Amino acid sequence: MAKLKGAIVVDTERCKGCQLCIIACPKNVIAMAGKVNLHGYPYVAAANEEACVGCASCGIVCPDGCITVYRKKVEE
Repeated sequence: MAKLKGAIVVDTERCKGCQLCIIACPKNVIAMAGKVNLHGYPYVAAANEEACVGCASCGIVCPDGCITVYRKKVEE
C-alpha cells in the first residue's frame, strides 16, 4: 500500500502572515518563520516538513494563493 508524502512551498514575498494556513493544517506542519518579507509582513514556513501528508488544506484557505502543495506516493 502506497503512502502519500506531501511538501509545501510558500511564496514568502506574497505571504501576509494571516496564519489561516497554520490553523487549517491538521498535522501542524506550518509555523511563523520569525522573519519579515520585503513588504514588511511576517510570513509562514514549513517547520515540520516530514509530517506533511499533502492534504492541501493550507493551500485552499490561503487568501493570496501563496502556498503550493506537492504530493508523491511513497512505497512502504
